[in-house]
Amino acid sequence: MTQPTVAQAPPHDPRLTNADLAPLPKQTWSSYNIFAFWMSDVHSVGGYVTAGSLFALGLASWQVLFALLAGIVIVNVFCNLVARPSQVTGVPYPVINRVVFGVLGANIPAIVRGSIAIAWYGVQTYLASQSLIIIFLKFWPATAALNEPTFLGLSALGYICYAILWVAQAAVFWRGMDAIRRFVDWAGPAVYVVMLVLAIYLVSRAGWENISLDLSQGESLGFAESIPVMLSAIALVVSYFSGPMLNFGDFSRYGRSFEAVKRGNLLGLPVNFLFFSLLTVITASATVPVFGELITDPIHTVQRIDTPFAILLGGLTFVIATVGINIVANFISPAFDFSNVSPQRISWRTGGMIAAVGSVLLTPWNWYGNPDAIHYTLGLLGALIGPLFGILIAGYYVCARQRVSVDEMFTMDPGGRYWFTKGYNPNAVWATVAAGVPAIAAVLVPKWVTAVELTWLADFSWFIGCGLGFVAMMLLERRAPRIIPA
Repeated sequence: MTQPTVAQAPPHDPRLTNADLAPLPKQTWSSYNIFAFWMSDVHSVGGYVTAGSLFALGLASWQVLFALLAGIVIVNVFCNLVARPSQVTGVPYPVINRVVFGVLGANIPAIVRGSIAIAWYGVQTYLASQSLIIIFLKFWPATAALNEPTFLGLSALGYICYAILWVAQAAVFWRGMDAIRRFVDWAGPAVYVVMLVLAIYLVSRAGWENISLDLSQGESLGFAESIPVMLSAIALVVSYFSGPMLNFGDFSRYGRSFEAVKRGNLLGLPVNFLFFSLLTVITASATVPVFGELITDPIHTVQRIDTPFAILLGGLTFVIATVGINIVANFISPAFDFSNVSPQRISWRTGGMIAAVGSVLLTPWNWYGNPDAIHYTLGLLGALIGPLFGILIAGYYVCARQRVSVDEMFTMDPGGRYWFTKGYNPNAVWATVAAGVPAIAAVLVPKWVTAVELTWLADFSWFIGCGLGFVAMMLLERRAPRIIPA
């Protein structure tokens, strides 16, 4: 791989920079910090349910294991690709996009990504609040009277628990990246300890002889029939991590070296995800002999144990787990995105609070409770994020050849390297349209056209968008080059 270079150029324009967006003077994160970051991303309620659900697709255990490993290896490779430009330059995702989209055009991917993060921030906060509700109902039974839907589809107790989590996350975020790093370093391992305790408890009650790693439901699939299901499972894993994957530059910029980032990714993704998946399926398998049914939602598992200590420990653990992924995946990134729109008016902290307030206005409990919305969430997320990912990779590695002028990302000079046309690179804009429309269509058309079975298309929306974005960017730049390597 070509060794990336960083050229020097004009002074930074205040309209494009502030202390949060400027290149870091010192990069200090170790491999463990990156490893802990991925532990927080993996150890969420959504991650638990996603991993557990793959064992219920009619696949044999080895096929599920292969799909999980293949999916997470793809994620690992792509995370290394998106990590490099931000680690080398020390700038977050919206700033490195100025090399590709232009100093003003970079707001396009920033706003798209920030909007998606707002929606997910609200959903994750809502999921964490459900764990808190269980604790309230167990230890303060009188609060059951507050648990009936009252206003805009949520109960008074729901609002209370949502507010508690909202304030707690904002408090951690407001203290800055060092506080977030310390929280993540502690939260990931802590969740593992409790999950191990939960698994050991359930296995001891079920008996090891009653534990099966094959949780497939219905008739087993033949080898030929299983291939498209395995491919869909691989795509599901990649789509689930598509948000953190695109966001990863916001964190790799803190890595002390690219090698440290790669080691952290290796430990946090293939190694960590495999162990987490096995722990998930063992725990889920134990619910069958213990409770008489398969339970893949850890919150419901803890609730069924019905002992005060288990509910308190389990509930708080899943609150911590969800807060961890929410802060790193859906709080920090929109903070950078919105700050990038107007650096002097919107600081990193202000950008994060815009996301936090916006998440409440979306009433995520209503959105999450809609089956159609949930069914297409991962597909649409991948459809929007895939093109942005492919365009960034093509722009940095192929068009810019990893040669970037850091200071020119911060100048409004019309003669600047990344000014392009009035601050926008038309090639990147058109590549976004060319890739985004088909990717979104891959999600929506199967819902509208029921005469032909096309639902499998939605599973691959991220790959469609990413591939088309990469190819479109290369072809447009080849036809009319705009990005000139520094």
